[in-house]
Amino acid sequence: MSKQFFRKGFSLAIVAILIVGVLAGCGKKTEDATDSTTSIAPSTEATTSAAPTETEAANAGGEEITGTITASGSTALQPLVQRAAEYFMKDHDKLTINVTGGGSGTGVKNVHDGVSDIGNSDVEAAAELKDGLVDHIVTIAPFALIVNQGVGVEDLTLAQATDIFTGVTTNWSQVGGKDLKIVLVHRQESSGSRKLVKKIVLGDKDFTKEGLTQDSSKLVATTVGTTDGAIGYVDVPYLAPTYKVNALKIGGVAYSSDTIKDGTYPLFGLEHMYTKGEATGATKAFLEYMISKEFTEKEDVLALGFLSPDLLKK
Repeated sequence: MSKQFFRKGFSLAIVAILIVGVLAGCGKKTEDATDSTTSIAPSTEATTSAAPTETEAANAGGEEITGTITASGSTALQPLVQRAAEYFMKDHDKLTINVTGGGSGTGVKNVHDGVSDIGNSDVEAAAELKDGLVDHIVTIAPFALIVNQGVGVEDLTLAQATDIFTGVTTNWSQVGGKDLKIVLVHRQESSGSRKLVKKIVLGDKDFTKEGLTQDSSKLVATTVGTTDGAIGYVDVPYLAPTYKVNALKIGGVAYSSDTIKDGTYPLFGLEHMYTKGEATGATKAFLEYMISKEFTEKEDVLALGFLSPDLLKK
């Protein structure tokens, strides 16, 4: 009986050893399977590094342009600067550009005093404000003498225009027009447009104090178009039909890029955008955009009538 018990015990021991071996083998296969899955699956670290961060996405096309730019001054240049601001802000939605008028003198003083980032002007900055300012010439603005459509005059010589704006000539009949009193529509003293006309048309003679004064080119055009016998001066964006004004020829010559280039049409100005010191950051980027072909060759920008400064290069 002890031999039978021994044989049974030995058999049970063999079975137990076999079972342990099988279980150990299964356990190893399970571990191997788990290790294999981990090694081929993408890790969290790899996934994170492959996806672009917000900063990387913003910098994909260059440094992100943010903040606020303020530009003030010339209302003659304002339509161009405003149009550029609209396009530039579409491309850079974290940037705000505020464009206001006030006249060239106001713009230059604002940038000199640190009130504005950019001062827009139709003329060079006054000597007392020039120190520390950097001049960025961005365009040529053709100007025109404009009249109410009922005056009966299409052309004036510079001498005739001078006599009108200095108060010597007071009726349109004196220059071939209707028997109608001349109503002068001026810009305020700080206006670059006023300074430009005084220099080019009046030969630095003084304007008469008679007449009306408006503080923007748009108001000049509106007033001339709605006032019998009126005459004023604006740059070409304000010659749109909506204003109901006529642009006069000067000495028989109408404004165009060709007549400005060949020197036969005298009334135009270089447009300045002043910064206090060298422009940096968003301001620099915006000024570069102002003169880029990407902006200047847009159809609606060309329609404003501004011309490239390169036109006057020999």
